[in-house]
Parts: sequence; structure tokens; C-alpha cells
Amino acid sequence: MRILFFAVALAGTLLGSCSEAQTQHSEDKQKQEKSGKKKGKKGKDGADIPNLTKVGTLSGVPESSGLALTGQAGTFFTHGDDGTQPIIYKVSTTGKTLAQLDIPVKSHDWESITRDQSGNIYIGDVGNNNNDRRDLVLYRLNPENVSVVQEIHLKYPDQRDFPPSKEERNFDCEATLWHDGKVYLFTKDRAQEQTSKVYSVPDRPGTYTAQQVTSIAIPGQVTDAALSPNGRRLVLLARQEMFVLEGNSFAEILKATPRQISLKGAGQTEGAVFTDNNTLYISSEQGSLYTYTF
Repeated sequence: MRILFFAVALAGTLLGSCSEAQTQHSEDKQKQEKSGKKKGKKGKDGADIPNLTKVGTLSGVPESSGLALTGQAGTFFTHGDDGTQPIIYKVSTTGKTLAQLDIPVKSHDWESITRDQSGNIYIGDVGNNNNDRRDLVLYRLNPENVSVVQEIHLKYPDQRDFPPSKEERNFDCEATLWHDGKVYLFTKDRAQEQTSKVYSVPDRPGTYTAQQVTSIAIPGQVTDAALSPNGRRLVLLARQEMFVLEGNSFAEILKATPRQISLKGAGQTEGAVFTDNNTLYISSEQGSLYTYTF
């Protein structure tokens, strides 16, 4: 009798353990599936950002800080950030370095590059993290003859102190744009992250007091500017986001209300240029190269 009772009890224990193990296995599997789904949602290299596609890696460029067309299809000019050598890199649409142009000037804080309709490029040595520089300059040159470099020196009409108080530090600039005989500068608001001031200077060598054109309400820090070929869409790039302004003319665009687009997950986005009216190339300091399709 005792033997029969022991056998029944043992069978019950084994069945209970088996059922408990199956339940635990099922719960663990569900946790793993949920965990896997969550990990998948995090994305990588901006993979989950609508309309954004990673197309290459700028492996030979130290901290890409700007993008400009070269005039040759499928290629761009870019350059390194503060502290790098005065070199312009010619790269492909996949990020491969095709050539290096050694520019015979100093690189204090190169932050931007833009190109005019005649093929001249303008390098913006206008980075001003501490808002205390008195030597801001744009270098104008033709890539076919880099030994000849012209200088456009500038100062801001509303800056009185070097540096100003922390609440007024909106004289850093990482975004320049050539348009219709002028180079436009869009400031990076380090104080409030609320406003990008827009200035312009002639695209000819000389020393100028920049003209303040307007101010744009931007809840972020602008890192580059790009205008579509038809002149109807302006993108102000920022870190992991961008602001889009549209209109029928450049003057109308500057009065438009910016539309904010998140680029969270794409890295520290620093360079932007249009290749057509609906395709924007974006580079990051981490070396990623993307396209964004409008």
C-alpha cells in the first residue's frame, strides 16, 4: 500500500515539475520574443527614420563637417572639423575618397563649405564656439587651382563684446550657403537654442560688416544649410534633426515657418547638400553618409 501511495505521489510530483518547466519555458520564450522586438525597434545608423537611407561611409574623412557639390556628377567636397588639417576631400556618393586638395591656408575652425554657379567654393572658417573670435573668414577658391585663395573677412554688426554674456552667445556659425552673389551665414544659438540669425556678405574678397538679413525660430543648433536646385526648399540641418522651409523665392523661404524632422539615431549630422529637388545628402561626424528623400 505504501509502495502504491509513493508511486502515485512521485508521478504527481514529476507531472507538476514538467508542467512548471513548460510554463517557465513558455514565459522565457515570450520574454525573449518581446526583448527581440524591442531591440529591433532601436535601429542602427538611422535605419528606422522614414525617408532616410544610409548609402556609404566616409572612412577617409576625419569628422565630416560640411558637404558641397563638385560640379562632377556623383561626387562631393567635404572637410574635417575643428582641429583637422586644411584639406578638402573629394568623395563619391558611397563615401569613397577620390582625391585630397591641400589648401594653403590655416584651419582655425572650418565648419562649412558651399559652391557658387561658377565652380568656386567657399570654406567657412567661422566656427566660434566661445563667441570671442575677431578673425572670421571665408576662403574663396577654384578647385582647379587651389594655390590661389581669396579671403572674405567679416564681422557681425550686432556683436559688441568678445565674448558676450552667456545669454547672448549666438555668434557661432557652422552653416553657410552661396546664393545669388552672396554668402549667407546661419548662426548656431549656443545660448538659448531658439534662434538662428541670418547674415550675408558679398561673395567677393574684401573686409565686410555682415548684413543681418533676418532671424529664424529654430529650436536647436544649426550645423549646415542646403538649398534645392529650384530654390524653393531650404534645409537647416541640426544635430539629429533638420528644419525645412519652403517658398516660391529665397526671400519668401526666409519668412516661412520651419518644419521640424527628427533624425534621431543618425549620429551627429553636420553636412547637407541637394543633388536634385527631392534628394538631400547628409553626412555625420561619425562618418555615415545618408540620403533623405522628400
